[in-house]
Amino acid sequence: MTDQLSFLRPVSWTGDDDVVIIGGGLAGLFCALKLAPRPVTVLTAASLGRGASSAWAQAGIAAAVSDGDTVAQHVADTMEAGAGIVDFKIATLMASQAADRIRDLLEYGVPFDRDLEGRLAVSREAAHTQNRIVGVKGDRAGRAIMEALVATVRKTPSIRVLEGYVVQDLIKKGKNVAGVIARDDAGNGPNKLHLPAQAVVMAAGGVGHLYAVTTNPAEARGGGIGMAARAGAVVADMEFVQFHPTAVDVDKDPAPLATEALRGHGATLVNKAGERFMVPLHRDAELAPRDVVARGIFQQVQAGNGAYLDCREAIGDTFAEEFPTVFNYCRDAGVDPTRELIPVVPAAHYFMGGILTDANGRTSLDGLWACGEVTSTGAHGANRLASNSLLEAVVFAARIAEDVQGLLPAPRLNGWSEESSVYEDSEPLEDTQQMRLLRKTMSAHFGVVRTPNGMLEGLNTIMDIEDANIYQRFENALITAKLIAVSALIRCESRGGHYRSDYPEQNPEMAKRSFITLKEANRIALELTGRAQTAATASGEVAQ
Repeated sequence: MTDQLSFLRPVSWTGDDDVVIIGGGLAGLFCALKLAPRPVTVLTAASLGRGASSAWAQAGIAAAVSDGDTVAQHVADTMEAGAGIVDFKIATLMASQAADRIRDLLEYGVPFDRDLEGRLAVSREAAHTQNRIVGVKGDRAGRAIMEALVATVRKTPSIRVLEGYVVQDLIKKGKNVAGVIARDDAGNGPNKLHLPAQAVVMAAGGVGHLYAVTTNPAEARGGGIGMAARAGAVVADMEFVQFHPTAVDVDKDPAPLATEALRGHGATLVNKAGERFMVPLHRDAELAPRDVVARGIFQQVQAGNGAYLDCREAIGDTFAEEFPTVFNYCRDAGVDPTRELIPVVPAAHYFMGGILTDANGRTSLDGLWACGEVTSTGAHGANRLASNSLLEAVVFAARIAEDVQGLLPAPRLNGWSEESSVYEDSEPLEDTQQMRLLRKTMSAHFGVVRTPNGMLEGLNTIMDIEDANIYQRFENALITAKLIAVSALIRCESRGGHYRSDYPEQNPEMAKRSFITLKEANRIALELTGRAQTAATASGEVAQ
């Protein structure tokens, strides 16, 4: 799909970029800093750091840095949470490099909490057997990390930041990815920018905004995955969407998040009758893996019993000091969490699927690397262990930087940060009618609990929207939605973040990752919906 737009490249820009990074979240910025002093251009749809899910992460980064904890135990917890399909080598690599990446972040100015003896303070989250979450002021880790990285990027001469540019296409020369095409004014402007590059790093974030209830910003709509899939990249584990159990249910988009650390501090989940409904569902009750807790809450909400987080006894009057972000969310909604129950609901939160990458962040396309939530490294399996997401982002961003440095010739040093563009954006644009329909469809049919008829209905709706779509940026989101739908339909079991009412148990024969291309997904979608037969009949390929 193409449109007739002019290509604009400022005359002040001389030469081609060594590296172009798509996305200004934690993974993209960390990679850019690790590549310095190699010239790098970072393209971001919103103002730097604003449209990134990383900034909204509350608890912190998982790392075995405390006495009594080990890398092996961190890996074991990751494997357990991932429901049988975590890549052991990748998980071990990630956990073993955690301490080094924490040190990097400290050098970039991240003010991680420390105890009275000056050691890193650590807390616990669900499914961790040790205290290993390195955070900032209880629930401000993501914001603090992003603020520190943005400040460091702003003063790094080798990094040019182009704010307000939405990348819509990868440029290919033969089998190689050789640059990007972006549109200005947050993707709504009249001009397209052509940026050739020796290496492209996709760090465009996740898919949460494809769902009607999500904790993610509006920019997280799966565009990077769809773009790579259109270029021919293999994607993996697309059926596995993690729903955070405790989004604050106050009818806001995105939904405010009540961090899992609250339950780590002893908060409980109750229904309207005051019953702790998680106790009979799992031996760890409120600290069970996220998919289990999300389904428990979903069932209570669907039954009309409501679900609430009770922090009154465990946290009480220290709430505002220990968890200021959540406290302000509740206060803005008219809830006093020191005296009242917090209404909660599951919300699309994190995506375990994405572009398939290896241990160095290489995708199946030459010239394209990827890191962060846009990827499927195998580190999370079917269900991410809490606070492994930020860790995965920095570990593989650093590995990409090292890989690129070793492959490309010595950089032409260039202090070109003065060519950066600042985008003074306002509130995100309202969703189009088609986007609202897509989000409603994804939540209804590819959410916490999935049914066979519902998924087929949802896939048909996605394909109907696709047939009517004329906007290239939306095409990338639709492709990602279709890949999720098809992958969910062909995994006939329940595992981790993928739960089917007709196959409620795990199938040992399916204890493996899934891989698919867009070409394969299109073929399967036509077959599942009966459209392949219709198309064949219409073209005269089937005897009448």
